[in-house]
Amino acid sequence: MPTTPLRRRAARIAAVTALTAALTPITGLPSAGAAAPMAPGDNGTLKVHTAPWDGVARTPYGDAIDEPRVCRFYLDAANFETVTAVTWNIVTAPAVPSGATLNGTLNLRNGIGHTEDLTLPDGQYRLTWEFTGATATNREKTFTVDCRASMSTPSPAPQGGPAAGGGGIARDQAFTTVAGAAAVGLTAVGGVMWYRLRRRTHGA
Repeated sequence: MPTTPLRRRAARIAAVTALTAALTPITGLPSAGAAAPMAPGDNGTLKVHTAPWDGVARTPYGDAIDEPRVCRFYLDAANFETVTAVTWNIVTAPAVPSGATLNGTLNLRNGIGHTEDLTLPDGQYRLTWEFTGATATNREKTFTVDCRASMSTPSPAPQGGPAAGGGGIARDQAFTTVAGAAAVGLTAVGGVMWYRLRRRTHGA
C-alpha cells in the first residue's frame, strides 16, 4: 500500500492543528495593544461657564455647554464619579513670561461641583486638571477671556407708531396736537367776538 498519500494527509492535519493553536488566544494573557482599564473619574471634565457680568446671566450649574469665550467665569465639574477633589490650573496659551495664572482645588460631591466666580485679563488661556488615581490623558482645554465689549443686549428703541389700543398717538405728539387745536379755537372765537363788537359800535 503506498504511504505517500498518508504522509501528506498527516502533514496537512499537523499544519491545521498548529495554525489553530496559533490563532487561539491564551486565557489570562493580555492581548497586544489592549487599553488599560479606566480609573474612576477619568471621564470627568471641567467646563468653562459664564458668571454674571454687565447684565449677562449666569450659565446654570450643571449645564452641558462649554463656553470658549467668556468674561467673568467659573469652572463646573461633572462626571468625576467617586473622585472627591480635582486640582486645576489656568495659564496663558501660549505661555507668556509673568503671564496671568489661576489655580486651586475643587472639592466634589457625587462627582460634581463648581468654583467661585473667577476673573482674568483679556487673552487666551489653557485649563488643565489632575486628581489622585487619574490614568486618562488630554485633561485640558483652551478658552478666551474677552471683556472689551459688553455682551448685554440694549433695549430696542421704539419703532413706528404706538401699539394698538394706546390712544393712537404718542404723548408729546398728543400734547402738541391738542395745544395747536386749542390755539386755533381761541383765535376763531376771538375773531367772532371782535366782529360782533364792531357791528354794535357802528349800529349795524
